Amino acid sequence: MTANNWYPNSWKKHEALQQPDWPDQADLDKTCKNLGLYPPLVFAGEVRSLKKHLELVAKGEAFLLQGGDCAESFDNFRADSIRDKLKILLQMAIILTQGLNKPIVKVGRIAGQFAKPRSSPMETQNGVSLPSFRGESVNAPYFSEEARQPDPLRLERAYFQSASTLNLLRAMTSGGYADLNQVHEWNLDFVAKSTQGKRYKELADKLSESLRFMQVVGINAANTPAIHEIEYFTSHEALILEYESALTRRDSLTNDFYDCSAHMLWIGERTRQLDGAHVEFLSGVHNPIGVKIGPSATADDILGLCDKINPHNEPGRLTFICRFGHEKIQESLPQLLRTVAKEGKEIIWSCDPMHGNTYSSPSGYKTRSIDHILNEINHFFRIHKAEGTLPGGVHFELTGDNVTECVGGSLEVLEEDLKDRYETTCDPRLNAAQSLDIAFLVAETLQKKNGLT
Repeated sequence: MTANNWYPNSWKKHEALQQPDWPDQADLDKTCKNLGLYPPLVFAGEVRSLKKHLELVAKGEAFLLQGGDCAESFDNFRADSIRDKLKILLQMAIILTQGLNKPIVKVGRIAGQFAKPRSSPMETQNGVSLPSFRGESVNAPYFSEEARQPDPLRLERAYFQSASTLNLLRAMTSGGYADLNQVHEWNLDFVAKSTQGKRYKELADKLSESLRFMQVVGINAANTPAIHEIEYFTSHEALILEYESALTRRDSLTNDFYDCSAHMLWIGERTRQLDGAHVEFLSGVHNPIGVKIGPSATADDILGLCDKINPHNEPGRLTFICRFGHEKIQESLPQLLRTVAKEGKEIIWSCDPMHGNTYSSPSGYKTRSIDHILNEINHFFRIHKAEGTLPGGVHFELTGDNVTECVGGSLEVLEEDLKDRYETTCDPRLNAAQSLDIAFLVAETLQKKNGLT
């Protein structure tokens, strides 16, 4: 797959958008040298395992669930926060598995989601202009000259926090916490009394009953690992290219390059230029790659990305993560699906109903409406059904915390409630109850699409 003239730093020959204005090149070089010597965060064998699962998604035999924080925080780095993010994704996966009768490929936005693109390089408050907050791996969210100064040492801190997060996730997913017999324990306290929390409990009761029967006939966690542990993969936007290239390693078994900062990486809507540095870099690593596409994406853009990133047309290699907005998806998506289908491109289509539906509330909070999110998801599945193509997955910004950042949901959050627990450092996230609302909706929609109800 890798072109003969590709190497981990070949992206430097191309224009790299959305990169920080690092104040001292020598400090940056020293940090990148250190990162290049540190152990990989993930391993090539794990990445190949994800690729095999995504091959099934591309064939319609599995479904991709990708979700987690908008941007991870240094200040909010706690074991219970990591646990609750895992909890909500496990709950959503159980709901989707039951509704779709398919394996769910679980990919977190975690252990590396520390950098964010910005619409403007500068932010102005009360007549004072400072560099925009670009995520904790670059600068701090506080509005001061010192906080907003890009600092390469933050890249190392992001690495070590990612390593700690991965360590806990691996322990929890293989050490019994993700055991299906624990399915009731995944229900968060503040969600349990909600309508969807009660629906989840009913589903968990049925699953527990099935597990008891399986144990009676001799099928248990001791002889069936899938009951006791799960495969859980990590992902983030590969935005800061100095960091990503420093963590790129050549696999000793295959001699291929892998970006060992995460199992799956994606390119954002603002950095998907065919001749740009981000596409150049990710075209050469063997990880599964996602590309965010919005209303400005053309058929030529899509086919060019297919040819550049997935020249051998491998299923599971490339995922287009659609972020059109509920008002624009109907005019944008159908033609792209037709173009890809006509050319026989092996693509996973995933729906990100978050980023195209952001607006400012009257009180000035950036928010998203659950109604708009659900509307875009419904359109996504309906359009695929009309075009005879496969909807492969969904992609959410969410948290297990009881935040008030998106409006609506079964535990209704009103616009006047946003101020109560608005904790994100960047974009608004679904709370756990809202995440369950959407999981049940997706399951029900796909059941109807597949004639299961």
